[in-house]
Amino acid sequence: MIDALLHPADLIRARVLRALGPLVRPFVVDRELRVMTMAVLVIGFALLGSVVFPFWMLALGPIVWGVPHVLSDVRYLVVQPGHHRNVALALGVGVPIAIAGLGGGVAAGFVATAAVFLLVRCPLWKRVAGLAAASVGLAASLWWVGTADLVFAHAHNVIAVLLWWAWRPRHRRLHLLPLLAFAAATAALALGLLDPLVLRLSAATGSLAGLDTAYFLAALTPDGLDPALGGRLVLLFAFAQSVHYGIWIRMMPEEARPQRTPRTFRATWRALTADFGRWPLLLTAIAAVGLVAWALVDLAEARLGYLRLASFHGHLELAAAALLFARGRPR
Repeated sequence: MIDALLHPADLIRARVLRALGPLVRPFVVDRELRVMTMAVLVIGFALLGSVVFPFWMLALGPIVWGVPHVLSDVRYLVVQPGHHRNVALALGVGVPIAIAGLGGGVAAGFVATAAVFLLVRCPLWKRVAGLAAASVGLAASLWWVGTADLVFAHAHNVIAVLLWWAWRPRHRRLHLLPLLAFAAATAALALGLLDPLVLRLSAATGSLAGLDTAYFLAALTPDGLDPALGGRLVLLFAFAQSVHYGIWIRMMPEEARPQRTPRTFRATWRALTADFGRWPLLLTAIAAVGLVAWALVDLAEARLGYLRLASFHGHLELAAAALLFARGRPR
């Protein structure tokens, strides 16, 4: 049924591509050019949104993009590589990640990261360096419990950028442009270069359902931080979170696809069902719709509910980054 519903969309897409002809052909046949363009657009819109309506992005981003991006996380970091079929890896790394998601916090996530370096084959220097870094992170997270959770909430957005950068070898340097754009936008927000514009535009757009400056300052900044610096930190989170969603929903699927050209909508659906099966996808769709329905009743609680349920995915990304470092970039 879904395949039949997607058929008209594929016909429209094909006609649009034929009509645009030579204008879009380079982006169709050249994956690196297409991904670079997507990445720059994602970063540009994320920066624009964080300047014009940051509270709307922070409030609605998890509701709209949260469930699809977690599905993408699991697909490309677990299912496609087949890690769920490796019993030692699934238990040694998966159980601490599950504990982290159930309230174990960053400490359990660093246990999962340490388990990666204990369980996979890798050069000795990588094993030692990885275990040392995981041990330092574990000690810091046990010493500064609340601060560690806050720092990791910000850092996991950047982990997605690093995963995208290291995902596969590049033949050209087009990927450097999005990285430079991300670094420049981050610096502009952190240094307050856009503060006057932010204050004027965000005041015009206002807050959403009570999710205002005070709410996000309390949720995303440490106690006692200067309000001006705290505001910049909130903007940085809004920006980096939006880039994070864009990476998993648009850029990573392009990078991980075997062929260089885009898939049709029907082929995308068939690939999804091949990876997950129909029932897990149906349950995921129900969860996404249920989250939206919850947000219509109580946006703040729906957002918090999603963040609690999806907290495991940041630790999954950290473990995946450790695995990528240990084994090296795939050929």
